[in-house]
Amino acid sequence: MKLLFTLFLITLTELSFAKVSEQNVNPGINQHYIGATYQEWVEIFERDEREVYNQRHAVVKALKLPPASDVADIGAGTGFYSLLFAEAVGPTGNVFAVDITEDFILNINRRAQEQKLKNIHAVLSNEKDTLLAPNSIDLAFVCATYHHFEYPQTMLASIRRALRPGGKLVIIDFRKQAGLSSDWVMTHVRSDKQSVIKELEQAGFKFESESNLLKSNYFLWFIKKQ
Repeated sequence: MKLLFTLFLITLTELSFAKVSEQNVNPGINQHYIGATYQEWVEIFERDEREVYNQRHAVVKALKLPPASDVADIGAGTGFYSLLFAEAVGPTGNVFAVDITEDFILNINRRAQEQKLKNIHAVLSNEKDTLLAPNSIDLAFVCATYHHFEYPQTMLASIRRALRPGGKLVIIDFRKQAGLSSDWVMTHVRSDKQSVIKELEQAGFKFESESNLLKSNYFLWFIKKQ
């Protein structure tokens, strides 16, 4: 009876952080990824002019991933971070490469096989759910993807469920600052850093710290509230 009551309380807590009838906050933001192919995006995502790609090794080092930890790369794209994470956590750790585009998932699997990385698990998700199992990860990594969340509170509730107690969430995304950011960022990116922090705190996360590693992007750390 005590276990059932505890599970009931957990369910109520998770529901309180997710808006059951949340409206789409950015319709059409992901239309380019519907039926997209890996080949048409790999040169866009993996180019040296892109800060999150150019600084990928520094980002992975800053995460300080413990061996044998379980990490989710949410919005994995072509999988370049997933591949690095798989090496960092070692064969006893797991990396869940999560994306909504099927051809990205297929090619992440291909690249993992070519590099003999058996600890990568590619997950075809949807716009509202990571489809990760509850309490299955220690860290959720969301890089250049948060502004693509059409249902941010619902998606964050999914991430929160997947995180173990004390689990961390990292958000890396474009700095949106009038007069400093490009016109593309100002029109494409929905929220600035402070708005993102507020949304995360409403979703059951506590802001912990910010890394100053990147220039064009902020690098935020959150912990799952208990």
